[in-house]
Amino acid sequence: MPKVKVNDIQIYYEVRGEGFPLVMINGLGGNLDNWDPRLVEELSRQFKLVMFDNRGAGRTDISDREYTIKLCADDTVGLMNALGISRAYILGLSMGGMIAQELVLNYPEKVSKLVLCSTRSGGLKDVQPSQEVIKMLAAGVSMKSKEEWSRIFLPLMFTDDFIGKNPDFMEIVVQRFLKHPILKEAYTRQLIAIQDFNAYDRLRQIKVPTLILHGREDVLIPPENGSVLADPIPTAKLVYFEKSAHVLAEEMREVLGLLIDFLT
Repeated sequence: MPKVKVNDIQIYYEVRGEGFPLVMINGLGGNLDNWDPRLVEELSRQFKLVMFDNRGAGRTDISDREYTIKLCADDTVGLMNALGISRAYILGLSMGGMIAQELVLNYPEKVSKLVLCSTRSGGLKDVQPSQEVIKMLAAGVSMKSKEEWSRIFLPLMFTDDFIGKNPDFMEIVVQRFLKHPILKEAYTRQLIAIQDFNAYDRLRQIKVPTLILHGREDVLIPPENGSVLADPIPTAKLVYFEKSAHVLAEEMREVLGLLIDFLT
C-alpha cells in the first residue's frame, strides 16, 4: 500500500496510467475509492492519474492539527513534490474543488490546467443548500452505523431517478465507502474547514485555463455557485449538465468528452 510522508502525515495514494499527470482531489469524507470507475478508467487511458486520500480520510493519517482547505492544498503539493511532479493538471470535486482553488492560488507554478467540479468559492455570494440538506450533512457527525450513514448520502450525490435505475451501481458506491470510511473526528474537521473556506476575493488571480462543471440537479452545492465561481476567473469556461447531480454521474459520458477535449 503506497504511502508517503507529507507535512505531518502519511498520505495514501495510487498512480494509474501514463502521460501528463492529472491530480484528482476528492471531496468531504471521500477517498480515492469513491471516484466514479468510469471516470478513472477513461482518464487513465490518456493521463497519469494521481489519486489520494485527503487528510483524515481513508488510509491517510488524521493528525492533531486544525484542518483548513489551505492545509489540504499544501498536502496535495507536498504529495506532488514527493512523486517528482513539477506541474500537473488539477481536478477537484466538491471540497476537492476548494482545495484546488487554494492550490492554484498559492502554487500557480504547479498547475497547467484547472478543472473545478461541483464546488463553491466561499464568501458572501455563496448560495447555500436547503436546511434539509444541511441536516443530512450533520448526520455524518452523529455517525449512526457506517452503512446507514453511507446510504443517507446517496441522495446528496445522485438524482433520485439515477438511484432508482441503477441499484447495482449504488451498491458499489456504498461498499466502496465502507471499505475505508472516514472517522467522525476527521469528518468534523473537514466540515469545519469547508465552512471556513473563502477564496472569492482572490479568484481574479487565477490565470491558468479553467473548466468549471456543475450539475443543474445538484442539491449539495446548488448550481448557482458555478456562475458565482466562474464570473471572476478571467480564463474560466462554465458548463452545466442539465440532468446531473453532485458527482455528475448521470451524464458521465458527456463529462468525459468535455474533460478530454479540455485537457488535450
